[in-house]
Amino acid sequence: MPVVTAPSDPTHDIGTARFTSLATPTRGSTETSVWRVAIDPAAPAVPHMLTREEVFVVLDGCATVSIGGVLSAAHQGDAIVVPPNTLFSIENGGSSILHMLCCLPVGGEAVTADGTFTPPWAQ
Repeated sequence: MPVVTAPSDPTHDIGTARFTSLATPTRGSTETSVWRVAIDPAAPAVPHMLTREEVFVVLDGCATVSIGGVLSAAHQGDAIVVPPNTLFSIENGGSSILHMLCCLPVGGEAVTADGTFTPPWAQ
């Protein structure tokens, strides 16, 4: 399955953010999960950690990023590299929808105050 057709609509919608699974174990990948995320302006960030390194690429918009307590801004074309087991958050830093491409190794899990889980858009 070398080409996996993108879904026409987001696969997961949590109100202020929409996730579209592109390459995930349930869609045929075995090593890397890839998805698109669209985050609305003023959407609250959810601080969390990941058990594996995650990489985000800003496709459009501006992200306000906190990684290990260090604040940064990321713009179109910038990559955000989040080390494993490091508290981080990403929020929309602009007035239009923030679009990013996200990559996480298969098996990577999110760690929040509520527990550890595999994000549904990465399954």
